Amino acid sequence: MDLGSVRDAHSAVSEDQIGLFDGAETAHEDDGAFIRRHLTGLPGPLLDLGCGPGQWTAYLHSLGADVTGVDVVPEFVRHARTAHPGPEFRLGSMTEVEAPEHSLAGILTWYSTIHLPPAGLDRVLSEFRRLLTSSGVLVAGFFDSDDDVVQFDHKVIPVYRWPVKVFAERLAKAGFTEVQRLQQQFPDRPDRKYAAIAAQAV
Repeated sequence: MDLGSVRDAHSAVSEDQIGLFDGAETAHEDDGAFIRRHLTGLPGPLLDLGCGPGQWTAYLHSLGADVTGVDVVPEFVRHARTAHPGPEFRLGSMTEVEAPEHSLAGILTWYSTIHLPPAGLDRVLSEFRRLLTSSGVLVAGFFDSDDDVVQFDHKVIPVYRWPVKVFAERLAKAGFTEVQRLQQQFPDRPDRKYAAIAAQAV
């Protein structure tokens, strides 16, 4: 993954993305329930990696989580710090996380691994496992695919669709056990399927 290309592509449309994603009315209630169920009440700090405008970081913070948002896009981090006082937000990449080994109780990656090719995803999932405690929880949201891992053109930069079964296999390979999955297709986007997996480090 060319991190600079991802950062620059999102920076170019950051104002539109902030307007699109940073609002309670844009979040599906099932997504919020899924994130709340698996990432609240954990005995330690959380990272929201690829936090974007900070809406999920702020949501988890409002529920009492010790959470920090991290994003590679400067415009997102600046907005998040202004719009969501309370949680910490910092500039950084999920491929180079500044945190000690086994120091995190939870990690959220909500559609922030979608630019990673298969080999890159494996490396990042292994890094997440290294950062999490032995009972730590990872919640990942991603684009679903019926059959194969497929790259497709996105309005920002090309992204990947993953069959849920295949994504779960990658998690298992990295040292996770699946706890729950969520699959849905929103009526206003019949061309896309969405999925999320909650997994525990073992």
